[in-house]
Amino acid sequence: MLFAVLRQKRKNTCTKCEKNFIHRSSLSVHLSIHTGERPYECRECGKTFNRSSDLSKHQRIHTGDRPYECSDCGKAFTHRSTLSVHQRIHTDERLYECRECRKSFTHRSALSRHQRIHTGETPYECSECGKTFNNSSNLITHQRIHTGERPYKCCECGKTFTRRSGLSLHQIIHTDERPYECRECGK
Repeated sequence: MLFAVLRQKRKNTCTKCEKNFIHRSSLSVHLSIHTGERPYECRECGKTFNRSSDLSKHQRIHTGDRPYECSDCGKAFTHRSTLSVHQRIHTDERLYECRECRKSFTHRSALSRHQRIHTGETPYECSECGKTFNNSSNLITHQRIHTGERPYKCCECGKTFTRRSGLSLHQIIHTDERPYECRECGK
């Protein structure tokens, strides 16, 4: 029995990053992370996903549906997992610590991503140019260079961006907010 389990583990191991999976279907979904394949597309914004369930969850941002609410502060979320991670800010709970530098994280996946800084591992490869990245979100953003995709659009002026952070920084120009101050003159 143990031999069968070990054989099954080897059978469902990712050849790129050595991660093991119980089910072959889980390995298939995982492999799309390395190839960048994302066959499920949002009709609203064109964003693509490697699983249909991820597309369904994503579509909540267009409908405004936020079914998960924090009992401490009332903030609402589109995903249960996001609520769970959020709730750790109220307790400052950081369960996952890096053995190299002792930095701690609220989520295991954040620790895994962080550890690639120490190992230099870059398991996510662009199928167009071969450039590699240490996390999948950087690969996805990079691939927009090849596709020309700019999914984040300013509702004030229509300017588009490849990253949400670019849109957020841009939107400041449409307000009277001036969040950055010169250290020299205070302007």
